[in-house]
Amino acid sequence: MQKRNSRKYFRIRLDEMIVTLREEIVSGKYAVGGFLPSESDLEVRFQLSNNSVRKGLDTLVAEGLIEKIARVGNRVKSPRPEHGTILKFGYVRATAELAGMDKLLKAFHELYPHIQVQPVELPQSSYSRALKEYMEADMVDVAMLNNNNFQDFEEGERTVLLEPLEKNDELYPFATAPFLQGDSTLVQPFILSPVVLCYNKEHFRESGVPEPDSSWTWRDLFRYGKQLAVLGERFGFYFYLPSRNRWPIFMLQSGETIEADDKGEYHLAASKAVDGLEICRELLEMKDVFPVLLSESDADAEALFLEGKVSVIMTTYFFLNQLKDAGISFDVSPLPGLNNNRTLLIVNGLAVNSRTRHKEAAKLLVRFLTSYESQLLVRQHTLNITAHRRAMEWQGEEFVYRPFRFFMYREIIPTFRLIKEMGLSNNQLKEMQRDTMLFLSGLQDRETLCRKLELLLPEASKGKLVDLL
Repeated sequence: MQKRNSRKYFRIRLDEMIVTLREEIVSGKYAVGGFLPSESDLEVRFQLSNNSVRKGLDTLVAEGLIEKIARVGNRVKSPRPEHGTILKFGYVRATAELAGMDKLLKAFHELYPHIQVQPVELPQSSYSRALKEYMEADMVDVAMLNNNNFQDFEEGERTVLLEPLEKNDELYPFATAPFLQGDSTLVQPFILSPVVLCYNKEHFRESGVPEPDSSWTWRDLFRYGKQLAVLGERFGFYFYLPSRNRWPIFMLQSGETIEADDKGEYHLAASKAVDGLEICRELLEMKDVFPVLLSESDADAEALFLEGKVSVIMTTYFFLNQLKDAGISFDVSPLPGLNNNRTLLIVNGLAVNSRTRHKEAAKLLVRFLTSYESQLLVRQHTLNITAHRRAMEWQGEEFVYRPFRFFMYREIIPTFRLIKEMGLSNNQLKEMQRDTMLFLSGLQDRETLCRKLELLLPEASKGKLVDLL
């Protein structure tokens, strides 16, 4: 029995050596024309005899990955196409396009010709669920996901699908924080944005309205929105109301989280968070400022801005990339404040599927995309905020038009918050949205809203996120 177990563990170690060296070769760790470590070093590393090491190396020779050079060593060959690594990369097309992902992947392939990256476009409307399914089926090796998607994975108990990654201290700590689980970094931040105002400078000049600044309250925006609006031509202010990165901001700025008592019950009648919704409802009643439109996404609000039909929108830095060639004189500003000036932070990051067969190559791609060189390309050629602090501090001749107040995000970092800091799960926010929209639209009074939410929130807190079931 002991001899049989010994043979079993020998086979495991030999297979580990073959798999590990194969991955390290195709990932580019050992350059073509370079040599593997000496056979004696491999013996120590994998706890194998010299004959076993040679047997494993013979397998790699047969696969065309290395060639033996007598009395010199084992030289890495250029792998034949069938021995190259194909990484399946999942993302939302719009996000990838705004980050210039095609150029980055091309640069990656030039540096690591043995690795082909195959884009896998996933549906934006059910991204968390689709990503979970693709990862479980080994149809995605690397994926983009944001902090809200990560929260979906946490609430759905699916973070086991995310491979722990080496922490990168050159990335903004506040951008890494949303993806930590204990001491493990499960997602590396890539690009990020707070929710901000974007405004048409020409409209402000025409109307004699002062440009927004950090002292503005929402009522300042409502008042100036009336002056900016032109009947039959444009509205003063707009955002896509149902977006879960928009309407919750009014509750966030109330300064009060929504929490259950010791019995798991909610009491909202006197909640400041509901007071925040009252401010949002007040805005919607100003028909001359805020258009009553049945928009289907944030893109509709942004399209109105591009067409000059809205003077100010609530949006993100991601959208600014669509303005680069639009011929609009625009700038950004912090959100107006209520009881505080908090805003929501959205971080798009990169994760490795823990089930991938190409773990080293997948991690290599993530390291490449979050490296200083790659992040500097994003900084220079887009209007995104990169997660790499030093890349964002680069100074030189700009390649694209950058609004005057672009870097104001640095001054408002203390106001950045995650949506989960409201005290509610994604599932609770999703379930309460219908009644909240009825209230904001004037079709439900405050008392009815509070009564319904007090019944709904405990039930919504019990189930796992619908998107991941």
